[in-house]
Amino acid sequence: MRIQSERGQKVVSTGIYGRIRHPLYLGGILMFLGGPLLLGSIYGFILGLLMSMSLVLRTIGEEKMLTEELEGYADYKKKVRYRLIPHVW
Repeated sequence: MRIQSERGQKVVSTGIYGRIRHPLYLGGILMFLGGPLLLGSIYGFILGLLMSMSLVLRTIGEEKMLTEELEGYADYKKKVRYRLIPHVW
């Protein structure tokens, strides 16, 4: 993870980013857990849980880095309170 200052990276707070801060990670978690459930695979579901936990941990680390290095992210966190699940976390 790094800030891509050469690309003019900035905080986006419109659309889905106005509701949760990491919508792509939420999509990944839903895919990691939903696919095995649809296929009835307990081993796939266990693997999906592990992969989902790794995304949650990545989210925590990424938030710390963005707060420290990306201008405006601290204000964005105050405006959009939820990381992955609206009204939960």
